[in-house]
Amino acid sequence: MKKIKFWLLLLGCVSGMATQLSAQNPLIRDQFTADPSARVFGDRVYIYPSHDIKATPGHGRPGWFCMEDYHVFSSANLTDWTDHGVIISQTTVPWADPASYSMWAPDCIFRNGKYYMYFPTTAKGSENGRGFTIGVAIADKPYGPFTPQQEPIKGVHGIDPNVFIDKDGQAYLYWAQGNLYAAKLKENMLELASEPVILTEMPVKALKEGPYLFERKGVYYLTYPHVADKIERLEYAISNNPMGPFKFAGVLMDESASGCWTNHQSIIQFKNQWYLFYHNDDLSPNFDKNRSIRCDSLFFNHDGTIKKVIPTLRGVGITKASEKIQVDRYSDKDSTVQISFLDTAKRFDGWKTTFNNTGSWIRYNRVDFNGKKFKEIQVMANAEGPATIEVRLGNATGQLLATANIGKGSNWQVSQHRLTSLPPKIADLVIVLKSGTGANIDWISFK
Repeated sequence: MKKIKFWLLLLGCVSGMATQLSAQNPLIRDQFTADPSARVFGDRVYIYPSHDIKATPGHGRPGWFCMEDYHVFSSANLTDWTDHGVIISQTTVPWADPASYSMWAPDCIFRNGKYYMYFPTTAKGSENGRGFTIGVAIADKPYGPFTPQQEPIKGVHGIDPNVFIDKDGQAYLYWAQGNLYAAKLKENMLELASEPVILTEMPVKALKEGPYLFERKGVYYLTYPHVADKIERLEYAISNNPMGPFKFAGVLMDESASGCWTNHQSIIQFKNQWYLFYHNDDLSPNFDKNRSIRCDSLFFNHDGTIKKVIPTLRGVGITKASEKIQVDRYSDKDSTVQISFLDTAKRFDGWKTTFNNTGSWIRYNRVDFNGKKFKEIQVMANAEGPATIEVRLGNATGQLLATANIGKGSNWQVSQHRLTSLPPKIADLVIVLKSGTGANIDWISFK
């Protein structure tokens, strides 16, 4: 995948310009992101994640989570994401310790013409940098500028704030501090309107954190990460009241296959489809304190229970045929096809797809040709020896779109090849190794 230069991101942050990103899973590939709180504001989805960085001497605790600020990202199609830059920093919050590097999982909600962003961090004077509390920043637009309040919310100590506004207008705040807590908020969204209550009805084993509540058809779903064994899985409980009592209802995502210790979720409905946002360690497989946010579709059973979400690399959204199609973010593949980093020393450069045997294949779903009469395909590739690939529709023996010959050599080169047929408006593509071995593809694109 193509690298987005860090100086472009910095320019966007400094000048107020937005940086455009294009992604599948993980959604953001030029920086580490975690704990995604997704919200629908107008006709766009906004994600408020935490921002993982690597600790350095004097800046954070080595080997632990290190976060100093927040970005916000938005998209109209869940494929093309705009980075609106830094919206809050640990040095711009009046009450926060400016050197704590503890800007953990946030949330944001709209009310009465304003956007309220809730975030946890440690306050000035906290013993040993511990003792999280939760503050609020307010903006006129979902991407800021946000103005932090002078003081944190009184009576709240913990992490992972989540805010929910019910149909009757009552707002609720949820957070974690060993247990999961809930309380009503006043109309001003800055003060508690009730004493906090502990939500005790979920399984009591080990760690629970990251509460996120949503409502569907009169049922309140409280979702949260839980360490049932060694690492977190995503679970949920249901109630007929946003304050509970809640009844444990099941697991909505199993523990990460990669062994990433944490997960953190949000669930939204956008254009008549439900989505689960979460994170994994895609871009940092050897250090799971640097994480990356993801998104996959979520579905309900007839009885209202949630179908378990299976993580994918393809993710969601439709990719334009004229864009660089990162086939390593696949929908399905042959067991002989391998996915690996282009450069293990520069992981933000992304991944490559390696075809090891004749007949090896990989499928990439939902490519939008938009009725255009494309004439050729471009392929960024290299190979151990001369190789030939085929691009087909639907499956490994489907309609042939193009044949591409890849020359021998380790250097990445773009080659162009004529199409032999035209695809439909929306198509699933399959790339097949027709001959040769050790062929590597970075991306394909139609022109």
